[in-house]
Amino acid sequence: MCGIVGIIGQKAVATDLIDALRRLEYRGYDSAGIATVENGHLERRRAEGKLRNLEGRLLKEPLNGHTGIGHTRWATHGRPTERNAHPHMNSQVSVVHNGIIENFRELKAELTAKGHVFESDTDTEAIVHVITDELGKGATPQVAVKNALQRLQGAFALAIIFAGHDDLMIAARQGSPLAIGHGTGAMYLGSDAIALAAFTDAITYLEEGDWAVLHRAGVEIFDRTGARVERPLVKSVASSLLVDKGNHRHFMAKEIHEQPDVISHTLSNYLDMAAGTVKVPPLGIDMASLSRVTLSACGTAYYAGLVGKYWIERYGRLPVEIDVASEMRYREPPLGKGGLSLFVSQSGETADTLATLRHAKAEGQRIASIVNVRTSSIARESDVALPTLAGPEIGVASTKAFTCQLSVLACLALALGRERGVLGKDEERALVKALIEVPRHISTVLRNEQQYEGIAHILSKSRDVLYLGAARAIP
Repeated sequence: MCGIVGIIGQKAVATDLIDALRRLEYRGYDSAGIATVENGHLERRRAEGKLRNLEGRLLKEPLNGHTGIGHTRWATHGRPTERNAHPHMNSQVSVVHNGIIENFRELKAELTAKGHVFESDTDTEAIVHVITDELGKGATPQVAVKNALQRLQGAFALAIIFAGHDDLMIAARQGSPLAIGHGTGAMYLGSDAIALAAFTDAITYLEEGDWAVLHRAGVEIFDRTGARVERPLVKSVASSLLVDKGNHRHFMAKEIHEQPDVISHTLSNYLDMAAGTVKVPPLGIDMASLSRVTLSACGTAYYAGLVGKYWIERYGRLPVEIDVASEMRYREPPLGKGGLSLFVSQSGETADTLATLRHAKAEGQRIASIVNVRTSSIARESDVALPTLAGPEIGVASTKAFTCQLSVLACLALALGRERGVLGKDEERALVKALIEVPRHISTVLRNEQQYEGIAHILSKSRDVLYLGAARAIP
């Protein structure tokens, strides 16, 4: 759940780095830090706990560099202490990292034998020393990172800055998402487009194995072989205004009450409400000839898939085999060519789901996905992406994303039934009518819930008054 940000700007970036990290707080974290290039050398500030602790540190020890990286860490290797917080660095290189370096113990042993001194308990610090080792051989920063990436095993997203290079940042992505933001005379980097929403809506998403060299004037992107590649620039729908609780006490409450609107938007994308029919995009496969659907997801999306299995079998009369993606990718079930595999993911970046998708694709399956992020890896690697329109979901416990996934699955089940000739026109119209009424029913439930919550609040206050009165009455 860690968060990455990076900025190459025209002014001091410390405040903007903190603001960007704040938009990633919903991911959960136990420490935070930033590093900048200050007059040719690297400086770093880190703190345990919440961002306010890091802000307090910066008030006492400000940073003024125009190029910097930041990170919120959820401890994996090593305790949640300042010593283990990111960025990790030495006098030459500073790195922030999401993911896990699987061979860090071997790298650490090799580099320690060469005289490198490690200061933390993390896997990330091995990256710093691998790059430093390459620099010591006379490599440029770009070549050093290229060589270092070939030695790293695992899943990672990286942002790297260098002493003596105020106009340089290098990023890399393998298994963890990373987005590049394009500004005017400035470039941005984030593990989530939401982090960059206040700076730019022009985003390029790195693809698997990509690494990128950022300067203020732009970016060069390379694939895992080192070949120069072009990746599309897209307009991000993320908005810094969306990362706001509004009048609600917390994000989860806000997102619960957004459900009538987002479900309505999602359904309108898949229903012809006037005709009373479903309008799911063509899947590029003969639905009538299908013998089964293979469905896979993780976490809450898996629970949505379980409900979808019931609906597809009930209304599409089509058997569904469903697996948790982390299990399916390792058992590697036989998948016949020309079959349909369906994947569900809120972020579109779920690592196990993406790995299972690639296995199914290699087996010749037609790939469809239900995702909330149209530009995500899962969406891009699918033959057909069926987007939910839930908007950013900040709360950790999924609410609106889950019910939007159910909305798409319901529409898909009806479409399968119609195309397979097992769902009549009258039944389709009746079921579409029922779906159209869902947002209204949810609004009624939420309105009643608010009334009950208000009554509970009054009762709670009355209870406090009674307790206080009783306490005062006791000598």
